[in-house]
Amino acid sequence: MTDSSSPAPSVFVHPTADVEEGARVGDGTKVWHLAHVRSSAQVGAGCVIGRNVYVDAGVTVGDLVKIQNNVSVYQGVTIEDEVFVGPCAVFTNDFRPRAQNPDWTITPTLVRRGASIGANATLVCGIEVGEYAMIAAGSVVTRDVAPYQLVAGNPARPKGWVDERGEVVSRDVDNPPRRG
Repeated sequence: MTDSSSPAPSVFVHPTADVEEGARVGDGTKVWHLAHVRSSAQVGAGCVIGRNVYVDAGVTVGDLVKIQNNVSVYQGVTIEDEVFVGPCAVFTNDFRPRAQNPDWTITPTLVRRGASIGANATLVCGIEVGEYAMIAAGSVVTRDVAPYQLVAGNPARPKGWVDERGEVVSRDVDNPPRRG
């Protein structure tokens, strides 16, 4: 991983992207058109940061993560390795947003390894998305999502279980299949 003051030769930053001083970007990562990676953000190795993606200060993005176009990843969000974030997904970080709030505090969100978040999904802060979970496009996630669980809707509700490749392996929402 390298900081923005001396980017590694294997890091690609498009000329229209802004990687602020103090941001750390891992080897092999590509930061595309009009993306903005704030200072103190950490983006792992082998990632793709799509067009018009915003990665706020203090955000941590693991290795081999793909964040598609027009995604906002706000302060307080941690994304572990091998996560897919679909186009126009949004992470929030404030339960009671106001333009002026001197008592504002960040409410963290955690996305575990291998999870997939569909296009236009909204993740309300304070949740954990389990490893290899799958969130359907357009979902509004207001509660934790269990590992390997498939959720969909507004608000997102359990719809079944997936495997590590994202294939649906069960539609029994109450009984996850055995693993291993």
